[in-house]
Amino acid sequence: MAKKGASANEPQPQEGLTREETKSVKERRRLRAAVVYEIIRLEGEAELARKFSALWWSALAAGISIGFSVLSQAMLEATLEGVPGARMIADFGYCVGFLIVILAHQQLFTENTLTAVLPVMVKKDWNAILDVLRLWAIVLAGNLVGCFLFAAFLVYSGALSPEIAASVGDISRHMMANSPFEMFVKGIAAGWLIAALVWMLPSSEGTEIFVITLITYIIALGDFTHIVAGSVEAIYMWLIGEESFWRVAGGFFIPTLLGNVAGGTVLFAVVSYAQVRDELEG
Repeated sequence: MAKKGASANEPQPQEGLTREETKSVKERRRLRAAVVYEIIRLEGEAELARKFSALWWSALAAGISIGFSVLSQAMLEATLEGVPGARMIADFGYCVGFLIVILAHQQLFTENTLTAVLPVMVKKDWNAILDVLRLWAIVLAGNLVGCFLFAAFLVYSGALSPEIAASVGDISRHMMANSPFEMFVKGIAAGWLIAALVWMLPSSEGTEIFVITLITYIIALGDFTHIVAGSVEAIYMWLIGEESFWRVAGGFFIPTLLGNVAGGTVLFAVVSYAQVRDELEG
């Protein structure tokens, strides 16, 4: 018999446990997919309701912060040059910017390919879609301005040693060597992984740093393309004159943006909604 206040369909701990033990069992159970969905949906509702200035400054901060992914990776590569497995170790530097952005609750475009979309799947009206497009436009613009500022710092500040500057260039050239189709396909993988990260965070209390590091390290290790982190590298190449604006826009920005949206929204968000739809509507 279900205890008072519990759902009739919700499994209960067996009899014979103390009250404290029963509470411990319930607290340690994994969150149901529907619960995770609702947590993220409510976060999305809150983000969609935020004013322009709050979104803009948070997105600008995220664009600057994500630049430390490129810089940290370059610093590790320069330091570990000649060491076996240096590239695999240096890829951990890519995690730094994402740790700053996510733990500081700054606005990152690729997180919002899931968070801001889930409320739309419940409301299913044009006003909700327009709210998402508004949020995406503000956040993406803020992210890109932040990326430009960070890339300009890397190029013009003189703060980098020649070795680190060379590593930044090598990392950026490696990314820009992808064809537009490769940018798109790799962008799908990155979009899916970032959406998966957002989905995992509500269940990872106390282990957020590990989860963020794991997922973003996989993105770096797989050379998957991320519209915000990659923009620092692409803009850097444009500022030093090795890539044209149109190559950056058409060869990197557009295909990577489409890939990230496809992976985070078209695939992950739709699949996530499909697995909880019956529970939510029931």
